[in-house]
Amino acid sequence: MTEASIYKSDLKIPKFATEAEEAKWWFENDGKVFEEFKKAAMEGRLGRGGVRRLFAEKGIPFKEPTPTPTTTIRLDPDDIAEARVQAAKRGLRYQTYLKMIIHEALDTAKAARKKAAL
Repeated sequence: MTEASIYKSDLKIPKFATEAEEAKWWFENDGKVFEEFKKAAMEGRLGRGGVRRLFAEKGIPFKEPTPTPTTTIRLDPDDIAEARVQAAKRGLRYQTYLKMIIHEALDTAKAARKKAAL
């Protein structure tokens, strides 16, 4: 095991309830993060790559994600504006919120069809 993989940071990143909470934490702690980065650079612990590289270094198999198909729909600008407002109240991006609404509607319709079939 190399020195770089043994190193533990003093910076503790908490679990976040929302994206807004996470963004606030990163903004408020940017100085600490920068200091950790500088320390890692001086110690030669910086590397390139992402999750795939980290898994490979630890010998963990990495399952490639299947690409999500993209679709385009036309929505009324007022509906988009309302989705943005509602999403913000939940700490979500509006696209994520719209996807969540569609998923819930599909689940409800599926459950209704199953119930009607009985």
